[in-house]
Amino acid sequence: MTKEEFDATFSESLNAILEAMAENAEIDPEKFYSMACVIENLRFFSPVLFGAIRNGKK
Repeated sequence: MTKEEFDATFSESLNAILEAMAENAEIDPEKFYSMACVIENLRFFSPVLFGAIRNGKK
C-alpha cells in the first residue's frame, strides 16, 4: 500500500466514523465535538502513522 492509498483509505474511514457519530442522536454534542477533534488530529498525523506501521513490519 502506498502512502497516498493509505491516506485516502484512512480519511474515508475517519469520515465514516464522524458520519455515524453525527447520525446517532444518543451522542452528546460536547462528546461529538471532542471526538471530532481527536479524529482531525489522527488525520493530520496520518503520515506519521503510515511510517510507524511501515517500519513496524520490517
